[in-house]
Amino acid sequence: MTADPPPRGAGPQQNASPQSAAAHHDAGPPLRMPLRGAGEPLASLYDVALLDLDGVVYLGGAPIPGAADALAKAAASGMRLAFVTNNASRTPSAIAAQLTGLGVPAKPDEVITSAQAAARLAAEHLPAGSTVLVVGGMGLRLAVRERGFRPVTTAADKPAAVLQGYTPDLSYSLLAEGGLAVAAGALFIASNADSTLPTPRGRQPGNGSLIQVIATATGRAPLIAGKPEPPLHAEAVARTGARRPLVVGDRLDTDIESAVRSGADSLLVLTGVTRPLEAVLASPRHRPTYIAEGLAGLLGPHPRVTITGGTFSCGGWHVSTGGAQCPQAVDGGT
Repeated sequence: MTADPPPRGAGPQQNASPQSAAAHHDAGPPLRMPLRGAGEPLASLYDVALLDLDGVVYLGGAPIPGAADALAKAAASGMRLAFVTNNASRTPSAIAAQLTGLGVPAKPDEVITSAQAAARLAAEHLPAGSTVLVVGGMGLRLAVRERGFRPVTTAADKPAAVLQGYTPDLSYSLLAEGGLAVAAGALFIASNADSTLPTPRGRQPGNGSLIQVIATATGRAPLIAGKPEPPLHAEAVARTGARRPLVVGDRLDTDIESAVRSGADSLLVLTGVTRPLEAVLASPRHRPTYIAEGLAGLLGPHPRVTITGGTFSCGGWHVSTGGAQCPQAVDGGT
């Protein structure tokens, strides 16, 4: 923490378009981002919640207690819900069906995936009708078709681009075809760069690990579409028409960093990966606008942080830098 960071604006961040988010990204993240207070429920201050899934709505496939009820109440108050995921292997329809089965009614057009962001990124570089070699599953293939591209599976088709996304049955032969196409000059785009993915058996290699096969073989790094890079956030804003989006997530290095880099406000929930101490020690790039135990944080006000000298106060708690690098708790409230 710094001794006297300037307060952020009193109202929620305006994000009228993906272009404005990109412009903010070009300027770089702000150096100081203290938590902001809100006198009204977040569900009434922001028009769309851009929600991460695993660790926010469910955890390892099981619903997080209270999440469905909180989302229902937020929606009833007028906040629109959208589900934004780095998962590129499944289609929006499949994800929407899973959410509905967990008690969170969702439509396919309310799900935005990194596959869709990757296809949009390709559309910024290639004309419609171009051939695209898909190194991935059905979610990526469908997104490519929706953008008017022709998906292929061999380098012999001379694809204009290679789009890679995680799928559990990815084969060496498909990776080899992708590598041949990239070496021949095809544009290389990855849905996301998550090095691992959580499973009941532990962390396993994610798309970020798999893209290294082609990157290492060709010496060419891909463009990245998923969090924390801005394209997925821009895709979510474009698809929802959000003017005052609130990014909601459980990971500092993907969800929150994506919000910071895109100029959006964010709510960190502690139902997934991030622990309270990690939030306290977060670097400026990873600092959320608000913190809550869970999605019920959408439904109420948030106390603001006040700063007196080197002491920060919030909700009856006081923290002092004490001249050290890490803050020290001086006393606690209720």
